[in-house]
This record gives sequence, structure tokens and C-alpha cells, in this order.
Amino acid sequence: MSPAPLCVTQGDPSGIGPDIALTLFARGARLPPFFLIADPDLLRRRAARLGLDLAIAECAPEQAKDFFEAALPVVPLRHRARGTPGQPDPADATATIEAISRAVDFLREGRARAMVTNPIAKSVLYAAGFSHPGHTEFLGELAAQKFGEAARPVMMIWSRELAVVPATIHIPLSAVPGALREDDLVEIGRIVATALARDFGISTPRLAFCGLNPHAGEDGAMGREDLAIVAPAVARLVAEGFCATGPLPADTLFHAEARQAYDVAIGMYHDQVLIPVKTLAFDTGVNVTLGLPFIRTSPDHGTAFSLAGTGRARTSSLAEAIFLADRMAVARAQGQ
Repeated sequence: MSPAPLCVTQGDPSGIGPDIALTLFARGARLPPFFLIADPDLLRRRAARLGLDLAIAECAPEQAKDFFEAALPVVPLRHRARGTPGQPDPADATATIEAISRAVDFLREGRARAMVTNPIAKSVLYAAGFSHPGHTEFLGELAAQKFGEAARPVMMIWSRELAVVPATIHIPLSAVPGALREDDLVEIGRIVATALARDFGISTPRLAFCGLNPHAGEDGAMGREDLAIVAPAVARLVAEGFCATGPLPADTLFHAEARQAYDVAIGMYHDQVLIPVKTLAFDTGVNVTLGLPFIRTSPDHGTAFSLAGTGRARTSSLAEAIFLADRMAVARAQGQ
């Protein structure tokens, strides 16, 4: 039996999610089979606006492969979306949320083998009463509800040049030292190493932990967090059999030669590791959520409302997200 297709969500209907999905398919790229969870009428309107000539086939997930060579397979949403380019509308939040939830349903039912999510705008969802901090946290709750498994989602930004994980994400820089916990760093290390082995085929993943402070604290002269929190976490991971090093000075960790010594860099705060990866792979980075009972990737960019409907949105990050989801799904299936 051939494997199930990938599923791709439409993202915010007023953003570039519909644009890049349509454009990527219309260009005839050699992509693994997928279906789009979307409002078909929205896609037809957007395709016409972009001047794209492509057929859209409304279908069930298991029919996607039958249509994929000739038409874009679309599993229709129950909720319609206005999706005026560049004009985010809280009234469309229901359709956006439905696409994400149904994707998780299809994964649980075995009708899809991985999900790729197009960008959403949290502010738009908040205006409609969305109660979750973001996309990732919502997926963690869906995992618990639909798979019956407690999840600890961990964000990894992956590119062919560099993979990074921020230990803390969207919090003020001033709050980072107080938010760091030895147990959290150990748990993140376990989740990352397990995912790299299972889904990336790296038999012995090498984890490099950045120091929080300049020069990794200079033996406590520039702050004691690296001695008191990061170093003990790394020592525990090593004692458990993981290949982990650190804390390492972040200012010398990201040049080409240094990157050969590890498979992923785990930073203490958002910009510490996202600046390097976005500098090296701005158009091709992929957001991967580790720690879930299913595979989820996403383009590493936002909704770009100003580009929606213009034909100027780049498809490279979505393409990489689709290829990576396929690669991860193959690796996971081979390991079972």
C-alpha cells in the first residue's frame, strides 16, 4: 500500500498562504503528493488574481494521489473564507482554525502522514476569541485531545546550512535569565535528540548548547547562569548517553567550520539562534515542531499581508517545508 499523502493547511486566507501553495503547484515542481485543506472558492479567486492556470480537484484525502498529477487536490473546509488579500478579517478565523484541527484529525486517522501549515496571524485569531498563545501551543493541545498524549512542543528552525532550537521563545530578553531551568534544558535536549535520531536519520545527534552570557559567562565573571543552569543540564544529558556540549560562546558557534561540529545549536533565547539561521537561510528555513506525536513543518515566515495577491511572494520556504515533511515521514516509517 502506498503511503498516505501530506496535508497542507491554507493559513490565514488574507495572507500569502494560498498564494504560495497555488504558485508552487502551478510551477510544476516535483513535489511529494499532498492535498490542501482550504476553501476551494477562495483558491479559485486567488488563482485568477495571480493569473495562474491550474485545475482544482475537490476530493477526500485518500483521493489526492489520483488527482495530483493533473490538478491540485483540495479537501474543502466546511467554513468559507472571504480572504481579501492584505485585509485580515477575524471573521475568517473559524476557517483558519478548522484547517489546523482537521489536519490533526487526518493524521490521527492515518489519512495523512505529515502536516505542513501555512502562516497564520495570531492577532487576527485573538480578535476572534482564540485563547492559545500561538500555532504551536494549539497543536500541542490538539495532540493531547486527539492522540491522548501529553505533548511538549519544541520549535526547531531547520535549514540545509544550520538547525537551531531556542530554549525560550517569545518572551522579553529581560525575562530570559529567570525563565531558564535546568530541568527544561534537559527535557528539550532529550526531545531534540530523539527527533533527530528518529526523523532525520542521525544515529548520534550532536547537541551544542549556547551560553546565555558573553563568552558563556567567563567562568562566572559575566554572570553565573551558565555555571549554575546550562552546564549542569549538559552534564545530565551526557550522563544519560546523549552527545551534548556546552555552554559554548555563541559568538564563535555559527561560522562554517564551527557548524561542522554539531547537528543542532540550542540557544538560550530567541534571537541568539534565529539571527544566524535567518542570515544563512532567510528564504529556505523551515519551522519544525518537535515533541508532537505527529510531524509538523511550516514555512519560516509570516503571513506577509502586504504581498498577498501580488504574485511576489516567494515559494522556497514552503517547498522546503514540504520536502522536509516528506523526508521526516519516510524516516519515521522506516524506523517503525
